[in-house]
Amino acid sequence: MGMHELNLPLSDAERAELSDLADATGRTPEELALDAVRAHLRAERERVGEAAARLARAHAPLLERLGR
Repeated sequence: MGMHELNLPLSDAERAELSDLADATGRTPEELALDAVRAHLRAERERVGEAAARLARAHAPLLERLGR
């Protein structure tokens, strides 16, 4: 699996807050940012999946007819 870097444009205040939190938790700013990105992706994946399931249920008769 390849690893890719991503540059994030943080304000001075955001960078300072991230650094302070990292220092307080014994982690690096990069670890905290990666955890935040992963949590966001999980939440969005769940949200989109739920929306897709709702649409599929709402349109089940049409989808069934189209699948024939």
